[in-house]
Amino acid sequence: MQVTETLNEGLKRGYSITLTAAELEEKVTEKLKEAQPNVEIKGFRKGKVPMALLKKQFGKSVLGEAMQESIDGAMNDHFESSGDKPAMQPDVKMTNEDWKEGDDVEVSLNYECLPTVPETDFSKVKLEKLVAEIEDKDVDEALANLAETAQNFEDRKKGSKAKDGDQVVINFLGKVDGEAFEGGAADDYPLVLGSNSFIPGFEEQLVGAKAGDDVEVNVSFPADYQAENLAGKDAVFECKVNEVKAPVAAEINDELATKFGAEDLADLKGKITERLQAEYNGAARMVMKRNLMDELAKLVSFELPPTLVENEAKSIAHQLWHEENPDVQGHDHPEIETTAEHTDLAERRVRLGLLLAEVGQQQEIQVTDAEMQQAAMQQAQQYPGQERQFFEFLQQNEQMQQQMRAPIFEDKVVDYIIELAKVTEKSTSKEDLQKAVESLED
Repeated sequence: MQVTETLNEGLKRGYSITLTAAELEEKVTEKLKEAQPNVEIKGFRKGKVPMALLKKQFGKSVLGEAMQESIDGAMNDHFESSGDKPAMQPDVKMTNEDWKEGDDVEVSLNYECLPTVPETDFSKVKLEKLVAEIEDKDVDEALANLAETAQNFEDRKKGSKAKDGDQVVINFLGKVDGEAFEGGAADDYPLVLGSNSFIPGFEEQLVGAKAGDDVEVNVSFPADYQAENLAGKDAVFECKVNEVKAPVAAEINDELATKFGAEDLADLKGKITERLQAEYNGAARMVMKRNLMDELAKLVSFELPPTLVENEAKSIAHQLWHEENPDVQGHDHPEIETTAEHTDLAERRVRLGLLLAEVGQQQEIQVTDAEMQQAAMQQAQQYPGQERQFFEFLQQNEQMQQQMRAPIFEDKVVDYIIELAKVTEKSTSKEDLQKAVESLED
C-alpha cells in the first residue's frame, strides 16, 4: 500500500493511496480462507472446497468488501501514525474510475484536520459574579402573582357589561348550515373572556354582553380543526348570558399557601425566596458565562478548519433569516448569503467550541447517565401524555442524545474554567441583573 501526500496547506491535507492488485488479491484470498471451513458445495465436503473454485464462485462478491476494508485500514493507519484528527468526514474517492479486475486501486483522501489547541492559563481570566439580594418587595410581588393565578370570580353589579378577563356563564347551541352538531352545546358553561379557549373570534363577541342577554356569535372553524366535519365551516352559536363575573385575586393567607403545597404562608414565602434565589443565581451565571466566553475569545487564537467555519456561518445566516421571516416555516426560500458578520460569529463559535472540547478531553470531563436522565426528564415534560414515546424516541436517536449531551458537557467545562479564573462578586439589584441578561441578546 502506497500513501503519497498531495496537499499540505494550513489544516488542509490530501493523500493518494494506491492499493496494488497483488495486495487486493491477497486480501480476497485471506477472506476466502476465513470462509472456507463453512462453505459447502455439491460434490465437495464442507470445508474441502478448493480455493480455485471458491475464487471462481465467490471472488467477485468478496472483492468489493476486501477493497473497502483495505482502504479503511490504510486510512486508520494513516490517522494513527500522523496523529491527525479530521474536523469532518474525510472525502474519499476512487480516482481510476475505469478500474477493472487486475488493476491497482487508486484512491484520493482529502480532509481538514483539527488544529492543535494551545494550552491556556485560565488563572489570567478575570470575571465578575453579580449577586442580587432578594428583597421583601420581590417576595410580595411573587405572592401577588400567585394570588392572581388562584383568582376567584364574583358577580358584577346587575346590568354590568362583560369586559375582557371577566367570566361569563353561558348556555350555547352551535349550528352549521342551520343544523346543530355534536359537541356544540352546553349549559352554565363558565368562559373567561380573553382565555382563547374557544374558537378564534368567539370570545370577543361576548365582550359588552350583560346578564340576561341573548347573543348570536358568528365564527368560522379553522381549516385544520380536529373535527374534519367542521373544519373550515361557518357556524352560528346561539348564546344566553346567565351571569357576568369579575376576577378577584385570592387573599394572601395560609389558605392560599396550602393551595400551592406549602404548610402555611411563612413556608410559602420561604419556598418563593428559594425559587427567586435559584432564578437570580441562574441569571447571574448566564451573564458570567457570556463574559467568560468574551474573555476566552480575546485570550485564545489558533487556526480554524475553513469548512467548519463556512458551515457554521451558513447555519447562523439561515437561523437569523428565519427569525426575521417567521412566516416561512420550511426551507423553500431563496439562497441565503453569508456576510462578514456571520463569518466572524462563526469563527468565534468554532474556536470556543474546539477550546472547550479540548479542555473537556484533557480533564476527562464526562456527562453521567444520571445527568442525561435528568435532562431527558426535563425535556419530556414538554410532551405531556407522551413521555413514554419521547423516551423511546430518544433511546433510538443517537443524534438527539448528542444534542442533549452537548450543552451539559459545555456547562461542566465552563464550571471547571470558572473555578480556575479570578472571580470577584459584585452586588446588584434585581432590575440591573435583568438588564444584564437582556443585554446578552444584543
